[in-house]
Amino acid sequence: MSALSEARARLTSRLTLLTGEGPLPRLEEALTHPSYSNETGAPDNQRLEFLGDSVLGLCTSELLSERFPDADEGALSRMRSAAVSAVALADWARRVGLGEAIAVGRGARTDRDREQMNVLADAVESVVAAVYLARGLDAARLLVGEIVSDAVAAARESGARDPKGVLQEQTQARGMGVPVYRVVDSSGPAHAPRFKVEAVIGDRVIGSGEGPSKKLASLGAAEDALTRPLE
Repeated sequence: MSALSEARARLTSRLTLLTGEGPLPRLEEALTHPSYSNETGAPDNQRLEFLGDSVLGLCTSELLSERFPDADEGALSRMRSAAVSAVALADWARRVGLGEAIAVGRGARTDRDREQMNVLADAVESVVAAVYLARGLDAARLLVGEIVSDAVAAARESGARDPKGVLQEQTQARGMGVPVYRVVDSSGPAHAPRFKVEAVIGDRVIGSGEGPSKKLASLGAAEDALTRPLE
């Protein structure tokens, strides 16, 4: 058995433990990067990613509404943004070894390419869609609950504060000034755009994030900056 097949078998076992028995006919598609599709003609995971993004958002919104009954709309929105950010999704993907299960093209067939944040985050959304289509919304809820568990716990501890506000407080306290957020890349079709944003102070990039909107990408950049030493 190849390393890719072994990684997919481990992932399938984990998904079965989380969401129940049954086939996942589109899991292979969910784990196929466009670079591999371009070389082989196999379906890539972009359409599943589009669907999975919505399922992930719905399930996360439900979970947060139940866990934080006293939180207002603004706090819930900030918690959801943090929980479904590319940073949070990629963190879960690395914990479960998802990158090893992704088929990538020869031009991108390195561990580093498989572990890129956007590649992992897109694959997570696609896997959510594959589970939803095969096993229904209840199964998707179980999977999403595990994916966002750490981010939700962190939100509870932080009081669901805006990461951009927290970052600004920290940089100003250090005399570094106020971060500026700049869009450095945009891609994807009109119905499913992806933006990459960098948090910058002066000429120094202190964080980067990606997401389906400039707002979510900038939140991801702030979250990324908060995980790094600022000085």
